[in-house]
Amino acid sequence: MRSFILLSVFTAATVAGFLSAYAHDEPTTKSDDKPIVIPFELLKSRHMALQVKINDKGPYRVIFDTGAPMNLVNNRTAKETGLVGKNDKGGGLFGVGAASKTINKFQVGDITIEGMPTMVIDHPTVEALSKVVGRLDGLIGYPFFARYRMTIDYEKKAMTLVPNGMVPGDTMQLMMKKMMGSMKGAKIEPTILAPAGLWGFWVDKPQGDTDDGVIVTEVLAESPAEAGGLKIGDRLLTLDGRWTDSVGDTVLATSLAKPGQPVTLVVQRDGKEVKLQVTPRLGF
Repeated sequence: MRSFILLSVFTAATVAGFLSAYAHDEPTTKSDDKPIVIPFELLKSRHMALQVKINDKGPYRVIFDTGAPMNLVNNRTAKETGLVGKNDKGGGLFGVGAASKTINKFQVGDITIEGMPTMVIDHPTVEALSKVVGRLDGLIGYPFFARYRMTIDYEKKAMTLVPNGMVPGDTMQLMMKKMMGSMKGAKIEPTILAPAGLWGFWVDKPQGDTDDGVIVTEVLAESPAEAGGLKIGDRLLTLDGRWTDSVGDTVLATSLAKPGQPVTLVVQRDGKEVKLQVTPRLGF
């Protein structure tokens, strides 16, 4: 899969950030900002998996997906944890006909969240991955990770989460409302969250590539990437201190960097590690 990093919020991996414009996130009482370290499993598919408990049942194995605007649990898990009745029928594809439920008690490591929204659906992608990497019970996305500032350490296979005092809205419900309003001809006013950084390079992670980093496949002329010395064929290892072990990691790392400020990129070139300084330009 090839992903364009010209705009740091261009791909589906950051759709949750777009949806948050409609989520009306509200700050809660200021947290104590105590870091919480959560171990994760790196699957063969390069996804991260976490062990979670739902309503004191589990642990369940779920994908941690920074591109998901909602949480998902499959029907098997929903029935085991009491989210739905044992005789309830499953939901449809992409939330159509899927059941919107609230998890009374959601636990990840030392984190406990009450009132976590989720959709109950046997998502085909999650089911297909289960056949390759073993049992998966769902995924967690924006309603969870939006509550924290996050740092991921791929060497230690651990993520550090610091509460940011935010309580995300129900993005799935709001997204469906916007879609229905659009179908009825209602005018939808876009909301700009923040300027994006213009970088000007492409990256790729070929299937079967198990080495650290992603491959730079194109650098645009007169772009910040070219000005900073990035070259086609470089293997990008980290960006602003964040691991870039997948296309999704790279998109997330670029989206967190501030336009107009120099960012350190570590690349592998000709068998040696090289540090570059790239200053993303202000985008839109």
